[in-house]
Amino acid sequence: MHFRLVSKVLSLLAAIISLSMTWPLIWALTDGSGDRQAFLLSIGIGLLLSGLLYLGGRKSDYDDLGIQDGFAVVTLSWVIASVVGALPYYLYGTVPTFTDAFFEAISGFTTTGASVITVIEANPRGILFWRDLTHWLGGMGIIVLSLAILPFIGVGGMQLYKAEVPGPIPEKMTPRIQQTALYLWGVYVLLSAVQTALLFFGGMNLFESLTHTFGTMATGGFSPLNKSVGQYNSPYFDWVITLFMFLAGANFVLHYRFLLGRFGAFFRDEEFRVYTGIVLFSTATVTAVLLLSGTYGTFAEALRYGAFQVVSIITTTGFVTADYELWPAYTQFLLLLLMFVGACAGSTGGGIKNLRLMVLARHIRAEIGTILHPRAVLHVRVGGKVVGRDIIASVTSFFVLYIAVFTGGTLFMTALDLDLLTSMSAVAATLGNIGPGLGAVGPMDNYSAIPSAGKWMLSLFMLMGRLELYTVVLLFVPETWRR
Repeated sequence: MHFRLVSKVLSLLAAIISLSMTWPLIWALTDGSGDRQAFLLSIGIGLLLSGLLYLGGRKSDYDDLGIQDGFAVVTLSWVIASVVGALPYYLYGTVPTFTDAFFEAISGFTTTGASVITVIEANPRGILFWRDLTHWLGGMGIIVLSLAILPFIGVGGMQLYKAEVPGPIPEKMTPRIQQTALYLWGVYVLLSAVQTALLFFGGMNLFESLTHTFGTMATGGFSPLNKSVGQYNSPYFDWVITLFMFLAGANFVLHYRFLLGRFGAFFRDEEFRVYTGIVLFSTATVTAVLLLSGTYGTFAEALRYGAFQVVSIITTTGFVTADYELWPAYTQFLLLLLMFVGACAGSTGGGIKNLRLMVLARHIRAEIGTILHPRAVLHVRVGGKVVGRDIIASVTSFFVLYIAVFTGGTLFMTALDLDLLTSMSAVAATLGNIGPGLGAVGPMDNYSAIPSAGKWMLSLFMLMGRLELYTVVLLFVPETWRR
C-alpha cells in the first residue's frame, strides 16, 4: 500500500468536492440566505484538508497506483467526500449533530436518498441544491468524474475505474480510460439537460427542475419538497420522471451506442430486455391489484401511481408519489423484492443488479441439467456469450455476501430495539441505495428517529451498496494494508 500516493489522490478528490460547493453558494448569495456563510466556511475547510492531504503525498507518482491503492482510494474518497459534504448541513444547523450531517451527506453521494431532515422546505435553496447536487456528483461516480477531468492520473486510473464502476464486469467503451469516463459523463450530462428542459417547460421552476433531475438521473430520489414528487399531483411530471428513472436504470454504455446511431442497442442487450420485462410485469400486476382493490378509481390513476413506484424502487431512486404502505400486501412485498433486484449493471442504480441475477438463474438451471444428465457439458450463457467459471464464482459469492450483510445488518438494527419490518427495510433500502423503506422509514417518514449507532451502521451499508461490497470489505482485510 502506497499511503502517500493514496493521500495525494484523495487531496484531488477533496478539492473537487469543496469547489463543487460554489454552485449552491451561488443560490445562497442570490437569495441572501444565511447558508452562504456555511458554504464559504465549508469550502475553506475542504480546501485546507485537500492541501494537508497533498502535502502528505506530493512526492508520490500516479503511475505507481496498484490494485490495493485503487480499492483504498475509492472507498476513502467517498468517506472524505461525505465528511466535507456534511459540513454545510452541520455549520448551517440543518441537522443537530455531525452524525446526522454525515448520514445526510453519504446518503447524497451514494445516491441513496435516505434523509434525516424532518421539514425539508424549511431549509434555504442553497442547502437543498447541495443535497441534490451530491446525488448528481455521486451518480456517475466521484472517481469517474475525477478520471474525466484529471487526465494526469494516467495509467493508474484503470485501477480506480475497476474498483468503482458498478456491475460484475466493468465495460470500457474505448481503450483509454479517461476517454471512457468523458463519454460516460457526456451521456449523463446530455440526459440531465433533456430532463431539466422537459420539467422546466412543463411548468417547474428552474431550481426544482434541476434538483429533481439530479435526483432522477443519479437514481438518488431526494426532493426539495416535503411530499416529494407527489406534491405536484401532476401526471405530466410523474411520467417524465418515470421515463428518466427507467433510462437511468439502464446501462449507460447502451445510451452511448444509441446516440452513435445503433438504434437497436437496447433490445439487443439481454440484460436490458430482462430489466424491461421485470418492470412491465411488476407494473401490470401492481396496477391490476390497485385497481381491483379499489385503491384507485380509474385505470389511468392505478397505472400512473403503480408504474412510478415500481420504476422508482427497481432503479433504487426512491422518489414517491403515493404512500405505498397503505397499498395491498402484494404490492408492498413486490416492492420489497424489487429493492433487492435493482437496476442494470453500468447504470447509476444500486441493488444486486439484473445481470448478476441472470447469471445465478442460469447457473442453477445448468446445475439442474448436470444432475439430470451427468455426462453433459452445459455452459452458462448470457447475451449469447459463455460466462466463465470465475465470473460465476464471483457473482455467487457476491450474492451470498449481500444476503449475509443484509441478515447481519437486520440483526444489528433489531438489537437497537427497532421493529423487524423497520429493521429489514432500512437495511434493504440503504444497502440497495434506495432511501425509503417500510415501517418507521416508510415513504411518508424518514430516518431521523433511528439511533446514532444505527445511522452509522446504515451509512456503512450505503457505502457498501454503492461500491458493490468488496471494495469496502477489502479495507478490513489486513493484507490490503501491506506493501
